[in-house]
Amino acid sequence: MIPHHTLTGPDDAPVLVLGNALGTTTELWREFSLPFRLLRFDHRGHGSSAPVSGPCTIETLAADVVDLLDHLELRQVYYCGVSLGGMVGMWLAAHTDRISRLALVCTTAWHPDKSGWDERIGILRDFGMEPVADTIVSRWFTPAFSPAVVAHFRAELLKVDVPSYIACAEAVRDMDLRPDLVKIDVPTVVIAAAQDHATPPECARHIADELPDSDLYIVGDAAHLAVVEKPRTISVILDGHFGVD
Repeated sequence: MIPHHTLTGPDDAPVLVLGNALGTTTELWREFSLPFRLLRFDHRGHGSSAPVSGPCTIETLAADVVDLLDHLELRQVYYCGVSLGGMVGMWLAAHTDRISRLALVCTTAWHPDKSGWDERIGILRDFGMEPVADTIVSRWFTPAFSPAVVAHFRAELLKVDVPSYIACAEAVRDMDLRPDLVKIDVPTVVIAAAQDHATPPECARHIADELPDSDLYIVGDAAHLAVVEKPRTISVILDGHFGVD
């Protein structure tokens, strides 16, 4: 499946693919102005991408990115992913040769405790997104962050196709990318947020410790969607990482 996407920036600049967190769309990157050709896309059932037609895995979602790269005739790209987008990036870097440099933001290689996912998925199946929206969004941002921005992302979350969200949530719950980490041999930057309770900094440390070529950064005063709370800080890190040939 070719997901909904936008490709913007100088034609002669390297392409940087931006992968979103579960429940978010290309709006996640609206504050970013990086000196690359930016390829933003929506996961299945998010934004303007078609909904899922059945169960999916991280590999399924990664295959969508490969289809997109083939469609745009892009042989190799830089890739930066947040949370679910980072999981997709890890799979791509471990199993394909399409990623030349990688950035992983507020993500994890696995979830040892799946009970929270089971509870969320059960509520979604029975009652839809509204009953879990506040809980989800409260983990995305620190309490003092802009109420207007929080409200915007909550509204965007409510637009996500619920069966697609459930399928993607099951993919996150069930994935275990730990064996794949040693297969990732491209330069990688791993970024965590000090107040991220969804994927705490120890998740990033585990990933960085397993990768043969990686740097680890921990951003303060930010939660799970650190790219929204601290876009300038993360832009500097990404520019330094991807700007090196």
